[in-house]
Amino acid sequence: MNEMRVGLLGLGTIGTGVARILIEQQELIARRLGRKIVLVAAADRDLQRERDLDLSGVRLTDDAAGIVKADDIDLVVELIGGYEPARSFVVGALENGKHVVTANKALIAKHGEELFPMAADKGLQIGFEAAVGGGIPCMKALREGLAANAIESVYGILNGTCNFILTKMENEGSDYADVLREAQQLGYAEADPTFDVEGVDTAHKLSILAAMAFGSKIRFDEVHTEGISRIGAADIESAREMGYRIKLLGIAKPHFDGDDEYVEMRVHPTLVPLDSQMAQVSDSYNAVQISGDFVEHTMYFGRGAGERPTASAVVADIMDIASGFPDGIAHLAPPMGFVESSRREVPTLPMADVVCEYYIRLMVRDKPGVIAAVTSILADHRISLEALIQKERHASQSVPIIMLTHETTEGNLQAAISRITGLETVDKDVLILRKESAVA
Repeated sequence: MNEMRVGLLGLGTIGTGVARILIEQQELIARRLGRKIVLVAAADRDLQRERDLDLSGVRLTDDAAGIVKADDIDLVVELIGGYEPARSFVVGALENGKHVVTANKALIAKHGEELFPMAADKGLQIGFEAAVGGGIPCMKALREGLAANAIESVYGILNGTCNFILTKMENEGSDYADVLREAQQLGYAEADPTFDVEGVDTAHKLSILAAMAFGSKIRFDEVHTEGISRIGAADIESAREMGYRIKLLGIAKPHFDGDDEYVEMRVHPTLVPLDSQMAQVSDSYNAVQISGDFVEHTMYFGRGAGERPTASAVVADIMDIASGFPDGIAHLAPPMGFVESSRREVPTLPMADVVCEYYIRLMVRDKPGVIAAVTSILADHRISLEALIQKERHASQSVPIIMLTHETTEGNLQAAISRITGLETVDKDVLILRKESAVA
C-alpha cells in the first residue's frame, strides 16, 4: 500500500487536532483511500507542552524549515497562521515539490495570487478548506457541487466570535463591552480581538469565497469592512421590534453593466429578517448561503472554528490530495474552482454604487421641526422611508430616532447623512446599518 508522508508545521490547538486524526484514524483513512497517510514529522516552538496524544512515532522538532526541505515528506500542513513566516514556509514547500494544506485564511487572502500559480506550474495542490468556515465544506461546495451554476450571491456569518457576542447581547440585553469581556474569558475572543470584532477576519474569508464564486482574483484589500463595536443593546432591541436581527455578514455579488463586470464585496453588521434561516444561526456557529442560477439557495451551517471541526477539514484536504498521489492529482478541481489561466482581474464595485436598504439611528435634540428637517434632506437625495420611530429621551436630553429606508445607493445615503449631521439639532454620532431581505 502506497503511503503519503505528512509534515506538520504548528502543534497548537488545530495542529494537535490534525495529528490526533492522522494517528487515531489512520486505519479508517486507509480503508477509505486504499493507502496510508502517515504523520512523519511535526514542528513547534514548544515541544514540552502536554498534548494528551501519543506522538512517539512522530519526529518532533523546532525546525520548521527542516520539515519543508525533508526528503521523507510529501505534503506540508501549515498551521502557524498569519502572513510570515507562514508564506515563506509554503513557498519553500512548493519549491521543494511538496503539496500544501493550510487553515490560514490571512495567508490565502493576502498571498494566494502568488501561491496558486506557483503550485499549478509545479503540478502541486494547495488545500485550504479549513480557512473558511472551519468544518463547513462551503468551498468544496462552490468548487465541486455547484460547479455547473453561475453564482448569484454569497452571504456568510463567517466569524464565531462576533456571532457569539451579538447572540449574547440580544439574549441578555447586555452591552457590547460586557459581552466582549465574557467572550475573552471563555476563550471565544482573543486578548486583542480587533481582527474579529472589526470584521477583518470575515473580510479575509469573504475575499476568498468571492474569488472562488465568480472566477476573479482575490482582492482582500478592496473589501468594504465594518465591525460590530458600535452596536448597542438598544440597536439590537430596535431591530427586533421591527422584525430583524443584527448579524455580521460577509456579502458578495456579481454585477454586469454591458460588457463591464464588477464584484461587490462588503462586510458589516446587517439586519436580516427574523424568520430567515440566517437569523437562526446563534452563538459561535457559522453559516454560508450560496445562491446559483440552477440550484437557487443552498445553505451550509456548522462549527466555524475549534480544534475538531477545523482539523476535520484539514485532514479532508490531505485525503483529497492523497487520493491521487503521487501523479494523479489532475483529477482534482482547481483550488479556486476555475482553471488558473481563466481566472480574471475583475474590479470591485465602488461602495458608493452599492444599493441597499438602511437602518439609521440619529440622536437629536427634542426641538420643533427637527424631524421635518431630517426627512426633507432625505427627500432631496431621493431617499424614502419605510419606518420612523422616536424612542424615549435619554438623560442627555437627546432623543434617539430610528429610521428604515427603502432602497437607495450608498453614495446618496452618505451625502444625505453628511448634511443631516450638519444640523445643529443632530449629534454627529450616527449609526448606519444595512438591511438584507434576500437572505433565505
